[in-house]
Amino acid sequence: MLRGIDVSAYQSSTYDTDGLSFAFIKATEGRSYVNPRLSAQTAHARDAGLVAGFYHFLWPGNLTAQAEYFVKHAPEKAGDILAVDWERNGEGTHASNAEKDSFIRKVKALRPHNRVVLYCNRDFWLNVDTTSYAGDGLWIADYVTAGKPRIKAKWRFHQYTSDPHDKDVADFADKAALKAWTKVG
Repeated sequence: MLRGIDVSAYQSSTYDTDGLSFAFIKATEGRSYVNPRLSAQTAHARDAGLVAGFYHFLWPGNLTAQAEYFVKHAPEKAGDILAVDWERNGEGTHASNAEKDSFIRKVKALRPHNRVVLYCNRDFWLNVDTTSYAGDGLWIADYVTAGKPRIKAKWRFHQYTSDPHDKDVADFADKAALKAWTKVG
C-alpha cells in the first residue's frame, strides 16, 4: 500500500510529506470557491516528488459550469489525478447520482489525459449511490484499518482517518505502478 494525504485550505502549505507517494489537494468547490493555498500546496507536493491529485467539492446543479470551473483552476499536468468529492454540503444537500455521473463524464471530456476518480464515504457508496459509476476509480472514505474499507467494490484510494489530518492509502504495488496508472492515452 502506498501512503498519501489529502489537504485543503485548513492545512499548511508545507504539510509533512515524509513516507508519502501522493497528495490530493482541494482545488475548488461549487462555482465560486478556489482553495487559497492551492498553488503553494501543489508546489509542495511536486517538490517532494509526489503524484498530485486535485479535487472539486460538488454541489447540486450547474454541472457543466462546475466542471469547467474545476478544470480552469486545477493545475494541468500529465500524470495528475482529478477527483470529484461527492458528499453532503453545508446545507445538508448533495448532488444526485445523475449529477455526479454527469460531472465525472464532463471532467473526463475536458481533461482526457488525466484520470478522474470519485471520492465518497462508505455510507454514500452503499446507500446513496445507485449507478456505481466512479470514472477511473473509487476513492473511498471509511475510518477503519488502512487498506481495508468495508465495501465489496474495487477501490483505488482509501481515506482511513482524519486524525490529525486526512490520511490515505492507494492500492498499487509501488509508486511506479501508480505513475503508470495515471498515464492516459
